[in-house]
Amino acid sequence: RGGETSNKIPLRPATGGRAHSRRMQQQQPPANRERVDGAESFPLDFTAVEGNMDNFMVQIKNLAQSLYPCSAQKLDQDMKLHFLKNVSVTCNDGSPAGYYIKESKGSKRWLLFLEGGWYCFNRQTCDSRYETMRRLMSSTKWPLTRTGTGIMSPQPEENPHWWNANMVFIPYCSSDVWSGATPKTENSDYAFMGSLIIKEVVNELLTKGLDNAKVLLLAGSSAGGTGVLLNVDHVAEQLESQGHLGVQVRGLADSGWFLDNKQYKFTDCLDTISCAPTEAIKRGIRYWGGLVPESCRQAHVGEEWNCFFGYKVYPTLKSPVFVVQWLFDEAQLTVDNIHLTGQPVHEGQWTYIQNLGQELRSTLRDVPAMFAPACLSHELITRTYWMDIQVKGTSLPRAIHCWDRSLQTPPARGCPLHLIDSCPWPHCNPSCPTIRDQLTGQEMSVIQFLKHLGFDVQKMAQQQGMDPSTLLGMLNNGN
Repeated sequence: RGGETSNKIPLRPATGGRAHSRRMQQQQPPANRERVDGAESFPLDFTAVEGNMDNFMVQIKNLAQSLYPCSAQKLDQDMKLHFLKNVSVTCNDGSPAGYYIKESKGSKRWLLFLEGGWYCFNRQTCDSRYETMRRLMSSTKWPLTRTGTGIMSPQPEENPHWWNANMVFIPYCSSDVWSGATPKTENSDYAFMGSLIIKEVVNELLTKGLDNAKVLLLAGSSAGGTGVLLNVDHVAEQLESQGHLGVQVRGLADSGWFLDNKQYKFTDCLDTISCAPTEAIKRGIRYWGGLVPESCRQAHVGEEWNCFFGYKVYPTLKSPVFVVQWLFDEAQLTVDNIHLTGQPVHEGQWTYIQNLGQELRSTLRDVPAMFAPACLSHELITRTYWMDIQVKGTSLPRAIHCWDRSLQTPPARGCPLHLIDSCPWPHCNPSCPTIRDQLTGQEMSVIQFLKHLGFDVQKMAQQQGMDPSTLLGMLNNGN
C-alpha cells in the first residue's frame, strides 16, 4: 500500500492507506499495494531542502492529501484510551492506570510519552493534591481520546520526523515522579506505582506490535522528563530480558533536568511549591517506595534521592538520552522561591537568575545530545510552537533528527546535536516563546520583560563591554 508517486518518496498515509483515491488504485496492480515492511515510514533526507522547508512541507501536505480524500471526513488521528488489563497496577486512588494510543501500522518506531505535573511527598501534600488536581491522582474522569501535539502530532507540518510513529501518551496519576512501586493497602491511603505503570504499559504494547519495533523513544516533560531519566534503562532491560533484542530504547527528557541548588530564600517544607527540591525528594522517595536506576543506586547508597537530579543520574545511564532544558526553567525558579509576578526583581534575584543559567550550562557541558535555549519557560516537546525555537540556527525537531541519525551512522556534517545558548540572560534568544505578564495576560516585548525584571541596561552594557545604545538596539531586534 505504498502509494508511491515516484521512486524517491515512499510516503505512506498515516492510516495505513485505507482511503486511497480510486485513481491511485486503478494505477497500481494489486501486488504493488502490499506494504514494504523494511522501509522506514518517512525516509526523506531533509538536508537538501533546509533552505526552503516551508514550501517543501506544503508540497508534502498536498501529496499526502491527494492520497486520501480527507476533505469529506476527519481522519481518525486522536489517541484512544485503554485501561491496563492488569488492574492491580493503579493510580494513587486505586483506580486503574492506562494509556492513550494511536497505532501506525506502517511504522516500526514507537514514541511513549510520560506526562508531567509535579508530585506530592506526604499525606498532607497528597490530600491537598487530591482535592485540587484529582485527574493527576485518579483515572475516573479521563477523556476517552487525546489529540497529539508537538512531537506527538500526526501532522507532518507540525512534526516533520516523527509524525508517522506509533504514539502512546501515558497519563501521570501516581504523583511520584514515575518512580514508585507501592500498591495501596489498608494501612496506606495512596498507591505510588509510577514505575510499574510504565512497565505494564510496555508489556501490553508488546502484544500490539512493539515486539517488532526498531526504536522505542521514551519521552516526557517536567516530572515526566525526570521519569525518563529514572526509567529508560529499566525499559531497555525489560525488553532485553524478554528476548526483544532488536528494539533500540532511547530517552528524550524535556524540562526534567533539575538542580539540587540552594533556594534564593529558604522556606520550610510546607507545600509542594515552596519545598526545596532536595527536601521534597528525600521525603517523597521514602513515602513512595521510589525506585531509581540500579547503577545510580549503587553510586549513592543510602542517598538515592540524588538520582532524581539529571546531572547525577545521567552519567550512570546506558541508554542514549537527548536532554531538552530551558536554561531558565520556571519550575526550577519556583522551587528556588523566585516568583516573577508583580514586583520588579531586585538585584539579588537578578544575579541568582543569571547564576542559575550558568550552573545549568555547566551541568550540561558533557551531555552530547541536547537543546538548551536561554529562555524563561517550562516544557517544550509537546508545544505546538516547538518547531519555532532555535539554538544557533537549528530547531529542536532538526536536532532530534540529527541525534536519531547519529545513532545509526557517524554524525553528519552540518547536523548539530549539542546545542546550548551562550548569551547570559533570560530571553536573550530571539526565538524564545512569547512572554505574557502573569497578572494581565498581555504579551510583553523582550525589553518590557527585562525592565519588569529590573534589568539595568547601563550596568549590563558595561558588563558586556558595549555601548548601552548598541545593547538596546540588539534587544529591540531580539539578538
